[in-house]
Amino acid sequence: MPGDLNRINPEKLLRSKWTASQPRNREKHFMVTALLRDDNDTVVACEIEAVLSRRSTTIDWHELMDAERWQFGWK
Repeated sequence: MPGDLNRINPEKLLRSKWTASQPRNREKHFMVTALLRDDNDTVVACEIEAVLSRRSTTIDWHELMDAERWQFGWK
């Protein structure tokens, strides 16, 4: 159902694969390459890398919960 939230355990995000629902610059498939943590060792963001271009960007990991923007796995 559109708008449903992806269920995510932030501790298991590293090396997970994601598909963007609306690709930009032919970048559709991504892999989480790093987790960024705060002083309490809580995951606050993640670095994702586009498979095609190897371009990396940092996003709030909560963005991956938006099923209208992201799908788990490579589709």
